[in-house]
Amino acid sequence: MRRWGTERVVGRHDAHVNEDHLETSGLPADGRLRLLSFNIQVGISTERYRHYLTRGWQHLLPHTGRAGNLQKIGDLLGDFDLVALQEADGGSLRSGYINQVEHLAQLGAFPYWYQQLNRNLGRFGQHSNGVLSRLRPWAIEDHPLPGPAGRGAILVRFGEGPEALIVVMMHLALGARVRTRQLAYIRELIGDYRHQVLMGDMNTHATDLLENSPLRDLGLLAPQIEATFPSWRPQRCLDHILLSPSLTLERVQVLAQPISDHLPVAVEIRLPASLTGDSLPVASTPLRGTLG
Repeated sequence: MRRWGTERVVGRHDAHVNEDHLETSGLPADGRLRLLSFNIQVGISTERYRHYLTRGWQHLLPHTGRAGNLQKIGDLLGDFDLVALQEADGGSLRSGYINQVEHLAQLGAFPYWYQQLNRNLGRFGQHSNGVLSRLRPWAIEDHPLPGPAGRGAILVRFGEGPEALIVVMMHLALGARVRTRQLAYIRELIGDYRHQVLMGDMNTHATDLLENSPLRDLGLLAPQIEATFPSWRPQRCLDHILLSPSLTLERVQVLAQPISDHLPVAVEIRLPASLTGDSLPVASTPLRGTLG
């Protein structure tokens, strides 16, 4: 476990590799990429507003139901190629010292994974984002975001040069002013690339992101308009997968899986020819399911 209070800096990293699942590496045979973004709330099941109070202790202490919730999430993840996780625990008392990103990579049979530790509270909490991938990342960058400590973005690159696919996974601030600074930072990261995917819990609605934020000049698409929060009675669309116009949308869905207090968002895209072949090879083993 990393030490409490370690200073965070921008860094480049390699993905962790699950050797047992390398046979599932690569794009599906149809050349389409299935994406999922899910705020998993450290495996806590929240079904009413009152549960934030009555089940709040689960943010600090272990709970026997957490393993079952993680199994449900793992079963869901198996149908996807690239997954962004928010509010995962990296291995503390409350999670039974289980790194939830690594655990879900195993449950979903993902060959590649990376955990971003954003707030290190020692044994009391390892607040993290995570990425799970069936494609070998060419590069992973860990970026602390502007504002109070505790928010971060993971930049994953597939391929080389301006035609590479850039995916940024994030969990943005609640406050509009800090969130604007964070989006301006992300805008600088992706500006030189043509093929862009932004995914995560962005804590604001699509209109704000596309029309009022520093992303407004990119021409991004926000295909999903269904509400994602709260999961038991969705009223606000806070979770998004944003796409550059160069990527063809095939399907989008908010999944009716009230495992967390957020609903997961799923998108299927068709990649341009420049991103297939050597850059993103086809998997030798098909996925277990499809986005439906």
